[in-house]
Amino acid sequence: MEINLGDSSFLLICSALVLLMTPGLAFFYGGMVRRKNVLNTLMSSFFICGLASIMWVLIGYSLSFGDDIGGVIGGLNFFLFNGVGADPSALAPTIPHELFAAFQMMFAIITPALITGSLTGRMKFSALFIFIAAWSILVYYPLAHMVWGGGIIGALGAVDFAGGDVVHISSGVSGLVACIILGKRRGYGMMSYKPHNIPFVVLGAALLWFGWFGFNAGSALNAGALAVHAFMTTNTAAAAAMLSWMLIEKVKHGKPTILGAATGAVVGLVAITPGAGFVPLWSSIIIGALVSPICFFFMTVVKAKFGYDDALDAFGCHGIGGVWGGIATGLFAQTSINSVAKWNGLFFGDINLLIAQIEGILITVVFAAVMTFLILKVMKLFMDIRVDKSEEADGLDVAEHGETAYPAFNGLD
Repeated sequence: MEINLGDSSFLLICSALVLLMTPGLAFFYGGMVRRKNVLNTLMSSFFICGLASIMWVLIGYSLSFGDDIGGVIGGLNFFLFNGVGADPSALAPTIPHELFAAFQMMFAIITPALITGSLTGRMKFSALFIFIAAWSILVYYPLAHMVWGGGIIGALGAVDFAGGDVVHISSGVSGLVACIILGKRRGYGMMSYKPHNIPFVVLGAALLWFGWFGFNAGSALNAGALAVHAFMTTNTAAAAAMLSWMLIEKVKHGKPTILGAATGAVVGLVAITPGAGFVPLWSSIIIGALVSPICFFFMTVVKAKFGYDDALDAFGCHGIGGVWGGIATGLFAQTSINSVAKWNGLFFGDINLLIAQIEGILITVVFAAVMTFLILKVMKLFMDIRVDKSEEADGLDVAEHGETAYPAFNGLD
């Protein structure tokens, strides 16, 4: 195993791109909330860049990629990056072990940030801080190990190129459980919650799309043909999903919206994540085109029917988009594109991969849901996790942080 400088340069850039996605997500979410909650929403993503980075160096990398314990979690052999240095590892044989760990750290930052979209406008920041720390230890690190670190989901033969299970399904399902436990926002269902800054949303979506090339192409772990293929499937699925969402809005409402176009692009990126390095390019058009109607249905019909207040649709976008992407990988994957897949997809005549994908998705859903439920129920025994009604009415920017985004603004919110 020898260090390749081209691969190392590529992965350094990809790591920086993935880090940029978390501030991008902050803008994407921040633009969608009310004026009085924008700073709290930005902070809810941004602070995780600090917390998750320190936790990753201390124990996160070790628990995710350390010596296997029961197929569920890693050991503490890499505690404080002990033994994680300049030499390559079996997981990425052409780059320094420390660079592989740094790249994976960026995923550990953005994943819990995705959950915060479900919780906006009503959770105490101190409670969110504790929840994110606990969730990282009890949900993210075990799932990263189960899928990528030699654990049970990978052993089933399920594949997840860049985080369908580990990132999107886990955060989306956790967001759903958490928003149900937390309860609805004040006046939910009686008043409309309009986005206060749609240009912020577009800026955030653009940064996410840009960063996603690092997310997916970087997951090839070298600068070769597979990275190029993942780059192209990523862009193609996002493009197809954006056009698909615009078409849905045109048919349903008579006008396509920029908010819809941005949302469509993001759900397309979510859907291609598990299969970016496994499926042929033409299939990424199908994966992207179909994810928009699936997510649109969940965000409008299903959410309204069950009445849960998934504020910014973390479940509708990431949970459902990730599930579809995982299933689509079982339909369209080809071993000739990436031999990590043991079988071809159902479309090419083999059902084994689809079965493994569904098993992996079910394990992820149940594990994330149960752990999130337990974390919040235990937290509620010791603290109030929700702000009181007057603070919610005033907005969390002032109540939780003592600042306002637009001090000169005196209108109604």
